[in-house]
Amino acid sequence: MRTPIMAGNWKMNKTIVEALDFAKAVKGPLASVKGVEKVICSSFVALAPLADAFKGTDFKLGSQDIYWEEQGAFTGEVSPLMLKEVCQMAIIGHSERRQYFGETDETVNKKIKAALAHGLTPIVCVGESLEQNQAGETEQFVGKQVRAALDGITAGQMADIVIAYEPIWAIGTGLAATADDANRIIGQVVRAAISELYGGTVAGQTRILYGGSVNTKNVEELMQQPDVDGGLVGGASLKPDDYITLAKVAAGVKGSA
Repeated sequence: MRTPIMAGNWKMNKTIVEALDFAKAVKGPLASVKGVEKVICSSFVALAPLADAFKGTDFKLGSQDIYWEEQGAFTGEVSPLMLKEVCQMAIIGHSERRQYFGETDETVNKKIKAALAHGLTPIVCVGESLEQNQAGETEQFVGKQVRAALDGITAGQMADIVIAYEPIWAIGTGLAATADDANRIIGQVVRAAISELYGGTVAGQTRILYGGSVNTKNVEELMQQPDVDGGLVGGASLKPDDYITLAKVAAGVKGSA
């Protein structure tokens, strides 16, 4: 069984005070909820305070990016050597990083390898634009992204990698892929590409999330899909009550609430 993940991507939201208020609000209600990995991906500045706030719980923290060098003259970057002291995971290749900050398949691949080298679990994002979707290019484009991201990655390392399929047209728009479409792309494109690279056993063990306007209304239907192993959630993860619901639903459907 693949343990589901409910990962909140806060993007550029929440001050440290607001982050700590969130942690206080969710720790108690989710303390007894098992069978789901509860992950919060905050801004860099909130990671250390949140690590203290969540100490002694089963919450995990993730960064929203990572750099591939350990140290050096790279003003503004944060290395895996620094991050591993405060978090366990790192979002890599989010479409906003690709769109606004020049992220490429090559830099995504370098960041994945750096994260793995320092014991951080990469959450690797792939997904197509609205134009690509409407042109029928989703399968080709997403499959290419997966193969490029995993270039040089061994079958053994795949146990420590999470993939997130996030159609760009669904991120923050209120539009979401149907549960059937999400399951189809995750199973027939993302998992199929992993199977081509590493075989069916590895593909069957790899956790693949759906992201893109996941909310409390559609989460149950999404979690009921056999190939969807959780969510990478933006806006809905900012509200404690919503995040609590998302985690409980994932645990209830795929784990043990």
